[in-house]
Amino acid sequence: MTLFAQLLPALGFNLAVAALIVRYIYYPTHRDKEYVLTFLALNVSVFLTTFLLNDTDITIGFGFSLFAIFSILRYRTDPLPVREMTYIFSLMALPVLDAILISQGRWGETALANAVVVLVFYVIERVWGTSSDRRKTITYERIELVKAQNAPLLLADLRQRTGLDITHCEVGRIDFLHDTAEIKIHYTDPELPAAVPDTHTQGIEMPEALLHRTR
Repeated sequence: MTLFAQLLPALGFNLAVAALIVRYIYYPTHRDKEYVLTFLALNVSVFLTTFLLNDTDITIGFGFSLFAIFSILRYRTDPLPVREMTYIFSLMALPVLDAILISQGRWGETALANAVVVLVFYVIERVWGTSSDRRKTITYERIELVKAQNAPLLLADLRQRTGLDITHCEVGRIDFLHDTAEIKIHYTDPELPAAVPDTHTQGIEMPEALLHRTR
C-alpha cells in the first residue's frame, strides 16, 4: 500500500475523532467558537507532520517537543484557560498516537485509544456536568472602582449593569488616558446564548440578547 493510500483513511479517522470531540463535546458544553479553529487546525497539522515523518523514533520525540513548546508559549497574546489547554494537549497527543499506530497497521489499538479519550471527555463534560463558568471581556469606564479596595463595589456594579450572575472578575489593561479598563468577568448563566454580536452600552460590552432581556 502506498503512503498516499494509507494516509487518506488515517487522516479521515483522526479528523473524525477530533471533530467529534470539538463539535459534540466541547462546543455544546462551552458554546465558545473562539478555539474551534485552533483545536482542529493543530490536530490536523500535528497528524500530517507526524505521519509523513514515517519514523517511530522521530515522531515520538517530535510529539513531546510540541508539548514542551506549547507549554512555554501559552499563546503569548492571551494565556489560554486551563480547560482549553487540556483540549489542545489531548488533540495534539491523539494525532501523534494515531499516526504511529496506523503506520504500523495497528487499527484495533488506535480505535480503542481514541474511544477511551472520547469517552473520558464525554463523561466529564456531559455526564458529570463539570463545565466551567462562562467568561467575557468587557470595557469598563468607572475606572475608580478598579482599585483593590473597591472590589466589592466593582462586582456589585457589574452585576447590576449586566444582569449576570458574576462570580468574580479580573482587571486587565487600564487606559488612564481614556479612563477605561478591560475586565474579564466570570459568570454562570446557562440560558444566555453564547455566539451573539457585542454592543457597546454605558461603557460595557454586552450581548445583544442581554440588552433585549434587560429593557
